[in-house]
Amino acid sequence: MTDKYLLLNGKKFYYDEIANYSFRNSIPINGYEAKTLEFCRNWLNGVQEFPIQTSGSTGAPKRIVLTRQQLEASARRTIRLLNLQQGDTTLVCLNTEYIAGMMMLVRGFEADLQMLIVKPISNPLTLVDREKEIAFASFVPMQLQTILQEMPDALPRLNKMKGILVGGAPLTPSQQRDMQLIAAPIYHTYGMTETASHIALRKLNGADAADYYEVLDNIEVGLDKRGCLTIKGDVTNNERLVTNDIVELLTATRFRWIGRADNTINTGGVKVQVEKVEQGIAETFVDFADSPRFFIAPQPDELLGEKIVLIIEGQPFNTATEDELLYRLRSHLDKFEVPKDVYYSTAFSETSTGKVSRKRTLQKLGLYTA
Repeated sequence: MTDKYLLLNGKKFYYDEIANYSFRNSIPINGYEAKTLEFCRNWLNGVQEFPIQTSGSTGAPKRIVLTRQQLEASARRTIRLLNLQQGDTTLVCLNTEYIAGMMMLVRGFEADLQMLIVKPISNPLTLVDREKEIAFASFVPMQLQTILQEMPDALPRLNKMKGILVGGAPLTPSQQRDMQLIAAPIYHTYGMTETASHIALRKLNGADAADYYEVLDNIEVGLDKRGCLTIKGDVTNNERLVTNDIVELLTATRFRWIGRADNTINTGGVKVQVEKVEQGIAETFVDFADSPRFFIAPQPDELLGEKIVLIIEGQPFNTATEDELLYRLRSHLDKFEVPKDVYYSTAFSETSTGKVSRKRTLQKLGLYTA
């Protein structure tokens, strides 16, 4: 372990000094670096349990404990899938205080990869030496899209990777289109903190791109009476985990994600799935010059009980543009799915993992009613 090291924001830390935490006085570190190194120290010293915060993107954040065995089991699946080998360089550019970033560290330790850790910004490649070859990375969709838009010269580096994971948020049609430029295999992940990261992957590019997720080996999935996915395997300590995700189970190992059970709006007696409506809106925005972030939400309505409203990030559209948007939406959505009103927020509130906080954004606009 003496000569092994990782690079954290350009600073070299040898595993021995991390394990002993002996660098504190010799190398200046900030708060994020300290927390990252603390996890690494615990891992190198054989700690068996790791408390971790869920993201809070769909509900109240909570603290859970994952075992070392769960994290190792999850890491080994990804290592096998992408054929990661000792010495391969991995870029860690997701927040290491949450499961996606934490698991990048675990995979690095498990496969004996050369870890290149940078702070989680929108274009992490700006923090990496242009000559450095990377074998494996994981991004949120916005990061990968930003790289492609801002650094077209990065495409050859992306093409050489063994694999790229994308997760943490749904993909827009424009993001999926942009990813077809990349030759390296890209996988959209399905998983959660409670399953120690992903338990299923969907291929996004190439001839074998799919609209369904393929469950990883030795993970059992099923449906509960609501049609929501259930998961059982070593990553759940072999306990049956019930999710709130409505899926279409295609085979014993394949499913198509529909949306969350708690993301249904009852408008005029018609149950509308939020994710389906947002997909139609995203397809409409592809024709616009700029595709802003957006989401839909229910609001009380005397006639309908609940009406659908559209929240758009940025400055308000002029009347003609907004009318054109609503006109086009009618060709992508059913009658009851078309938003009744449009609201604008100059900047969406976000969770600490960079996801849109719908609740806090609605609260800022005075629209949150729950």
